[in-house]
Amino acid sequence: MVDAPKVVTLGCRLNSFESEIMRRQAADAGLTDVILINSCAVTAEAERQTRQSIRRARRDNPTSRIIVSGCAAQIDPAKFAAMDEVDFVVGNQEKLQAETYVDLPKMPICVADIGSANEAIPDIVDGLENRTRAVIEVQTGCDHRCTFCIIPFGRGPSRSVSADRIIVQLQRLVDLGCREVVVSGVDIASYGDDLPGAPRLGEMLQQVFAAVPDLPRLRLSSLDPAAIDPALLDLIGGEPRLMPHLHLSIQAGDDMVLKRMKRRHNRDQVIELVNETRRRRPDIVFGADFIAGFPTETDLMHENGMELVRECDLIYLHVFPYSERNGTPAARMPSVPVPIRRIRAAEMRALGAMQLKNYLTRQTGARIEILAETETRGRSRHYASVKLAHPVLPGRLVAVDIIGTEDGALVGAPA
Repeated sequence: MVDAPKVVTLGCRLNSFESEIMRRQAADAGLTDVILINSCAVTAEAERQTRQSIRRARRDNPTSRIIVSGCAAQIDPAKFAAMDEVDFVVGNQEKLQAETYVDLPKMPICVADIGSANEAIPDIVDGLENRTRAVIEVQTGCDHRCTFCIIPFGRGPSRSVSADRIIVQLQRLVDLGCREVVVSGVDIASYGDDLPGAPRLGEMLQQVFAAVPDLPRLRLSSLDPAAIDPALLDLIGGEPRLMPHLHLSIQAGDDMVLKRMKRRHNRDQVIELVNETRRRRPDIVFGADFIAGFPTETDLMHENGMELVRECDLIYLHVFPYSERNGTPAARMPSVPVPIRRIRAAEMRALGAMQLKNYLTRQTGARIEILAETETRGRSRHYASVKLAHPVLPGRLVAVDIIGTEDGALVGAPA
């Protein structure tokens, strides 16, 4: 028996943030014995996992009501409403609104046209991950149309949260004891395009750092390399509370593939950005998203992507084999056989694992600061996972001497 609302979250950090809002809104509406499935649609596999999670939830909780939301539900609500296990389907805008959960029994499908959404729906949550690290949403939606991506149809146009509202959220999290906050969104590099005066992401963050001086750490989620503004570069070079770790939405390392993806950057621009950022902050590290086996990709194009990883010394890779999404232009392009996609994805993941191993090995002997997430585990300023040889108090920033590596993590002794 499930009493308080339970949330199953699939997909991105933004979904994790929004799941906390959903949980609270459902509880405030008095909904009990319900399971909220916050779905993902970024790949066909993500959608399959959503359906699997729904069936598992019904099997394990036969009397609970199941509410499905998120990008997969927004894009094709009828598909999920037709599942025997599903009681209600709620859109991405509606899932954040308190009245949705009050009126839900009258509206088994509550999904509006998200393409007409004209504002973000900010809310304040009291932190995630034991209040040590939190995620905040500063932007949602996307105005770009990469040929492989279905997410704009699930998230709608780009909408930004005002700096004033973000500052209130951050200050509350700091007051509750959060030591690190991750700034998240669908396309945070496009932050502010819809706000008066069109403030850029860097300008907003300058206001944040000035207004919340006791915020110890701020980290950015994925960034579009084509839209990093000068103020953000200045902050990277001069603000120690901005963590020296950037994750770039690169997707490919070959110019023809990038053009067919309809990305707004080319290979040389990625290299220039990485070099300029390292010039300003020499210790910065980079992660990146890559799609392996995009339609028309040849062996040489794939190797160009591998070489970009080496040349830019990218160490945290998120690699996915290309997945057709109905309704996207890429789904109509000449495809690469699925086994080849998987082989190329495995090759790039292996390269990423080697890059990370080499980076971690270079840290042996250093003294670093970590944020202790548990008594025996923490995260460095550069996003490396750190296993602790001796327990510490969770939620603290701790100096640690690195004594080795193990299973893709650093091993450290509290100083």
